[in-house]
Amino acid sequence: MSKLRVLSLSTLYPNVLTPNFGVFVERQMQAVAKRGDADLVMVNPLGIPPFPLSLHPRYRALGRLPSTEERGGVSLLRPHFALIPGIGAHRNARAEAGAVLPIARDLHAAKPFDVIDAQFFYPDGPAAIAVGAALGLPVSIKARGADIHHWGTIPATREQVVTAGRAAQGLLAVSQGLVDDMVAMGMPRDKIAVHRTGLNADLFRPYDRRLCRDQLGLPREVPVLATVGALIPRKGQAFAIEALASIPDAILILAGTGADESALRSLAERLGLAERVRFLGAVPHGDLPIVLNAADIFVLPTASEGLANAWVEALACGTPVVTTPIPGARELITNPAWGRLVQRDAAAIASATRELLAERPSPEAVREAVAGFSWDANAETLVAHWRKLARRD
Repeated sequence: MSKLRVLSLSTLYPNVLTPNFGVFVERQMQAVAKRGDADLVMVNPLGIPPFPLSLHPRYRALGRLPSTEERGGVSLLRPHFALIPGIGAHRNARAEAGAVLPIARDLHAAKPFDVIDAQFFYPDGPAAIAVGAALGLPVSIKARGADIHHWGTIPATREQVVTAGRAAQGLLAVSQGLVDDMVAMGMPRDKIAVHRTGLNADLFRPYDRRLCRDQLGLPREVPVLATVGALIPRKGQAFAIEALASIPDAILILAGTGADESALRSLAERLGLAERVRFLGAVPHGDLPIVLNAADIFVLPTASEGLANAWVEALACGTPVVTTPIPGARELITNPAWGRLVQRDAAAIASATRELLAERPSPEAVREAVAGFSWDANAETLVAHWRKLARRD
């Protein structure tokens, strides 16, 4: 069977400056590259604003990243497109397409592609549609959650998201609930397949909880709750902090950074919980098993997700999950030993957490929730999807 040649676009991809940003996309593509049956070119377009905003330290550092790089066996290209922070989101897909298309034309002329792929629905999806149309190639777009629930709902970009979904030859979604949301927006159900996240089960597995707590400077004998994710209102860390007041002696550890950090610290101070709320900052992905194993319960009172990687990784570590009853969670957490689904309410979160602390399901029982998850399985399904679009199955 001849190799499939794929050009994939993802503005969500790690680099040395933001090593956790889109790490799940990188893990997936590394698994694809390892298979050897797909010739993958990964394009990670970087949005850089015009002068003088480009002088901001954040954008200056991004602009200095190498334009080409080999990361974990994946060939990576980083073209720049013009970004207007805060107000120019509706222009990003067109700008991305303008930056990617000349590169795609040259690469396609030298060695033709079979499929154009997008790993995030906006701005990558509409950009991929433009590139695919120019080169006469089928396009696949993957929906992950926020790309549909945010960019697919705000007036500035909703039409672009829906139009791209209708134009693509194939669509992927990380959960059945996300499929339903896409169909409700006007995308054709018969084009959409569920493609769940992967998992490194050798890394995310049960460790000695006491030793993990020692590494984090946590006491061994008190309840520990953990949450992992960007510190933003959508993730709901404020509800977890409020719930802590009703869980005697418990400690909450938060892994992540974000705009909500100051407000969360102030909330903990105001409730008299500052000593029991620990902010870990950005934790390298490879160190997250220590955080997840140090915890008795993983708490994520999120407003929306597709299928959160953090749920899967926590369960793989044998740590039960308390989260909201959104569709992806309802699909994943189907056994009481694996966790509880409750509303974004401090009292409900505290009650569910106390139940799980009293019952203490075994790590082995919790781990069964994600027995079928792996990056190898994820990559196999993805390559089969691409081959079907290219009519090479």
